[in-house]
Amino acid sequence: MPVVGIGDIVRDAPAGVGAFNVVQLEHAEAIVAGAEAAGTPVVLQISENCVRYHGALAPIATASLAVARASSVEVAVHLDHATDRALVEEAVGLGLGSVMFDASALPDEENAALTAEVAAWCHGRGVWVEAELGEIGGKDGAHAPGTRTKPHEAVDYVARTGVDALAVAVGSSHAMTTRDAVLDLALIAELHAAVPVPLVLHGSSGVPDDTLRAAVRHGMKKINIATHLNRTFTRAIREHLAADERVVDPRTYLKTGRTAVAAEVTRLLGVLGG
Repeated sequence: MPVVGIGDIVRDAPAGVGAFNVVQLEHAEAIVAGAEAAGTPVVLQISENCVRYHGALAPIATASLAVARASSVEVAVHLDHATDRALVEEAVGLGLGSVMFDASALPDEENAALTAEVAAWCHGRGVWVEAELGEIGGKDGAHAPGTRTKPHEAVDYVARTGVDALAVAVGSSHAMTTRDAVLDLALIAELHAAVPVPLVLHGSSGVPDDTLRAAVRHGMKKINIATHLNRTFTRAIREHLAADERVVDPRTYLKTGRTAVAAEVTRLLGVLGG
């Protein structure tokens, strides 16, 4: 199936859209397998940290695009949390149809001005742009965990930048390994009513299932999940290796991790769907 844009998936989705981060090929394969089992479109996300891990964008992006094209469900491939404009331009050149440009560590005026430039460049090439206002917790301490996005500031930011979706700070935090985050559901509803573009929830790994459902009901559209799937992947491999110390072939234990992630993606897509 041809790779689709996030905009198409978001527009047609009756509820929340699952966006899951790829670390290596097995993640991409697992995420798509999970989406196929659920019969639901999905987003494969490649972060700037993932690019740094691989030493380049092209290998993991090309592999993810190949997995997406072979899928029986709609799959979008998205650049996540890019702070480097050159990386955005490279991603577009490789065929990624959407990017998340993250200038949230800058003062708001600089954030808006730089994001507007990137959005205009991307829109000229038919690329969908997500941005962030109100620093979301986590990410190696670079963000303030108590920050909340103010609705009037979000409306102004979208108008000034022209972005297609907005990640907002409502109580989640990146890289959580426990699922006990408390979201401000009233704020989500207020933002949803005020902001004219889809809202994105970052740091969703720390959010329990019932709260994820509630966040979608209150207006969250794109739900980003990374750390939770990494925990699932690692736990399955750890258990596999502990059960048999003779295992040396990576294919045997990576397959176990891949299978576990696929099942969890299927389950989470069900949560986000209602």
